[in-house]
Amino acid sequence: MNISIRLEEEKDFKSVEYMTREAFWDLYKPGCDEHLVLHKIRKVPAFVKELDFVACDKDAIVGNIIYSRAKVLNEENKEFEVLCMGPFAVLPSYQKQGIGSLLMNHSIEKARQLGYKGIIIFGNPDYYHRFGFVNAKEYNIQKSWGDDLDAFMALELYDGSLRGISGKFYEDEVFKIENEELEDFEKQFPYKEKHVTDTQLKL
Repeated sequence: MNISIRLEEEKDFKSVEYMTREAFWDLYKPGCDEHLVLHKIRKVPAFVKELDFVACDKDAIVGNIIYSRAKVLNEENKEFEVLCMGPFAVLPSYQKQGIGSLLMNHSIEKARQLGYKGIIIFGNPDYYHRFGFVNAKEYNIQKSWGDDLDAFMALELYDGSLRGISGKFYEDEVFKIENEELEDFEKQFPYKEKHVTDTQLKL
């Protein structure tokens, strides 16, 4: 398998949204909304076009990673820019073959070259620790609401790059999805049944 990585192009948008829907369907909740988040991110000022990559097996798109600008706000209301990663998806039939790692490593290196200071994510610690992510509280960065979570992680893009950056993390408003807009967006895709599973997040 010869996987190549390139920037996403406009002609890829629909197939990447379909692939993302397949990857997240029933994973964290019945159905998913990540494909809509992806669709919306590309239209907002926070979108980082230079960090929107697809992984391809010949001409077929089998993975995608996307970033948006976010902020950390300290107690003095001083704002620091960081990156928020996601959605990040690999087509289910291509998972566990190192494609996600290729996308992560490639995009981290590009983010470093572009001069960004850090990346903040919500994800599986067992997976993301291998890329150098640690619990965000180690950098004194908290979620904008509630208690600490193991899944809330940060990555310095160069030594000491997050030094002096502390406070509450705010991602772009684009991540807030209304049920009505999701239902409307879903009409563009083939019908897919939703299921409740044991592995989904308990709210």
